[in-house]
Amino acid sequence: MNIVSPTADPVRPTPTPHVSWREAMKQAIRDPRKLVQMLELPDHFCEPARQAARQFGLFAPRQFVAKMQPSDPHDPLLLQVLPLAAELTERPGFTHDPVGDLPAAKAPGLLHKYQGRALLVVTGACPVHCRYCFRRHFPYSEGPRNVAELTPALAAIADDVSIREVILSGGDPLTVADQPLSELVAAIAEIPHVVRLRVHTRMPIMIPQRVTGELLDWLTGTRLAPVMVVHANHPREIDDAVGTSLKALADAGVTMLNQSVLLAGVNDNADVLVELSERLMRYRVLPYYLHQLDRVAGAAHFEVKATAGQDIVRQMRSRLPGYLVPRYVREVAGDASKQVIV
Repeated sequence: MNIVSPTADPVRPTPTPHVSWREAMKQAIRDPRKLVQMLELPDHFCEPARQAARQFGLFAPRQFVAKMQPSDPHDPLLLQVLPLAAELTERPGFTHDPVGDLPAAKAPGLLHKYQGRALLVVTGACPVHCRYCFRRHFPYSEGPRNVAELTPALAAIADDVSIREVILSGGDPLTVADQPLSELVAAIAEIPHVVRLRVHTRMPIMIPQRVTGELLDWLTGTRLAPVMVVHANHPREIDDAVGTSLKALADAGVTMLNQSVLLAGVNDNADVLVELSERLMRYRVLPYYLHQLDRVAGAAHFEVKATAGQDIVRQMRSRLPGYLVPRYVREVAGDASKQVIV
């Protein structure tokens, strides 16, 4: 078993594909200085990263860090996780709840924004802290502390016969162990009017060994039609290990979709997004959404103008079959659905 010592990091982080997903979570990089040193970046990145991490901590799995290019401060994977001084600059229009999660809360851990769908905030934990996360300020500590405390949310879903689909979100629901997730899904399956289970997760991309037989058992073991929406922004995120996990999910009969966020310096050109769509389809994952950045405080430096995004999507349409072009959307707090930009 190739376990990296927690006290002595090599110059480059060592991938640990054979450790358990729990161990991979424990080994994740949390110290900005350590990340800077691992990637051989100039020391002047350390202090701004440390200050920004006080507001929203760094958390990056070693397997993901190992995909980054050393000595490149513009690496598109690094930019997604490295805290920057730009996060500390207030910008008009960028708020702590850009998509209206808090007004949509109908019970502890339950968000109900759209007709026919309800979302359970299963946990506040994630396998990576994306610097553009629209829930980076979400008050997770005020909600349910574990799956067992979602009972009132399940009762609210049972009382609303219009709800056909339940979405497990967070945080990332797959940071929770399989047994409580299995019990939660079984309870959802007992609600007669719910017919679909959707899981929003970045785990198969960040820590692909999370896809286990136990996970597949509870995900596909009820009458609910299983859908998984993963989150990859750049084709370099999808290596062979990730592809194997995605394929295992598809082979088990899970409908596989991907959502991306349009991010300045990461994927704001057609070449990158075309390659991402092609690589996803290699493992039977369909591009679903390309999100305009949610205007969350601390993420303004990632914003790409919608006109530029429209041009990128037009270029994608000229180069890809329609089913490989994600819908370019924005979420507006209070609207009945996401707005399709193009």
